[in-house]
Amino acid sequence: MRNHPVDDYTVEEIQALLAEKRMKIRRERLDYYRRTGRIATGTVVEGGYKPGRIINEPGEVREVQAPPSKRRIWVDRLLIGIEVLAVIGLVFVLINGYSLLKNINKEAASAQIQPTLAPTAIIRAVVLPSGHTPPNAPGGVKPNDEEIPAHLRPLVQSMAAIPIPTSSPEQAVRIQIPGIAVDAPVIQGDGWEQLKKGVGQHAGTPNPGQNGNLVLSAHNDVFGEIFRDLDKLKTGDTIILFTNLRTYTYIVNQNRIVEPAQVEVMSPTSDSVVTLISCYPYMIDNRRIVVTAVLKNS
Repeated sequence: MRNHPVDDYTVEEIQALLAEKRMKIRRERLDYYRRTGRIATGTVVEGGYKPGRIINEPGEVREVQAPPSKRRIWVDRLLIGIEVLAVIGLVFVLINGYSLLKNINKEAASAQIQPTLAPTAIIRAVVLPSGHTPPNAPGGVKPNDEEIPAHLRPLVQSMAAIPIPTSSPEQAVRIQIPGIAVDAPVIQGDGWEQLKKGVGQHAGTPNPGQNGNLVLSAHNDVFGEIFRDLDKLKTGDTIILFTNLRTYTYIVNQNRIVEPAQVEVMSPTSDSVVTLISCYPYMIDNRRIVVTAVLKNS
């Protein structure tokens, strides 16, 4: 457009020129903002602009948020669902882990409980312990197999292999009988080898102080003659048994002579009883002397 004096333009032409000038300045400003990174989105069009991030004036920034798309909405919902499932899974793992740990602890505690050992049945004994031939017999001292019926000898031989119970602080370790000057160790088991070492406790009988019939035996004319004078004990005499924890006193209430096969004297009892057994008579050994005593009340 050629230059003309202002007076040559009508009002409408002047307004059109000013509008064109403003549009040009706006385009230049937006181009400058775009080059300098001060505008992120937005496209200038004739007569207006599209929504976006537009800087109207230097130093002024305005965010125009476009509505979220359906895809973004579904993605957000999916992420929320995953988070919920993760929380539920974590809770399940914690609950299951606690239950598993509880079961492991329970099994460990059960494993630490020592099983109650079943005592060897007294009925397996076919003759009373301590039987042997006298020292003056032909062939000398040896176990007296003649006391055992022939058909039962294999059973007696198998009983020799019964394992000796593991020692515990509650088992008898020593016996004293003041009335006949006995002071001897107590050994677990009453086989031939055990009775060489002292007084033997019959396998499966209770410990001192416990209810039941505690059976002890020893020789009378060999291996120390520990029980040689059992026949001299009287009612009211005391028998003292020692464990590693304490001592127990029993009071004699019976003294009798029985046959070797009268194994009923070893039968269990409801009260705390000790039964002492040895061969009898001295240097003959074809019978047994049996002394019983009951636990003295504390």
